[in-house]
Amino acid sequence: MAHSKSAIKAARQTARRTQVNRTNTGRMRSKIKELREAIAGKDKAKAAQLLPTTVSTIDKSIQKGVVPANAAARYKSRLTVQVSKLAG
Repeated sequence: MAHSKSAIKAARQTARRTQVNRTNTGRMRSKIKELREAIAGKDKAKAAQLLPTTVSTIDKSIQKGVVPANAAARYKSRLTVQVSKLAG
């Protein structure tokens, strides 16, 4: 438990940031999961429709510092390849 004023404030800030990060991480994971389910279900139209919104959500997660840029690039690349294989 924090005792000094600065430590108490730091604990409050950490709790607030953790909540924001969890929200953004959850949003990103939900979009990725939804796209992967469309790919697994061989639903070409839905996968093609979800890809841009999923990529946008991943990009926003990079900006918010939730996911490292290289990890996000890997997610986007792999999802794009899977959707391309499905369409082609």
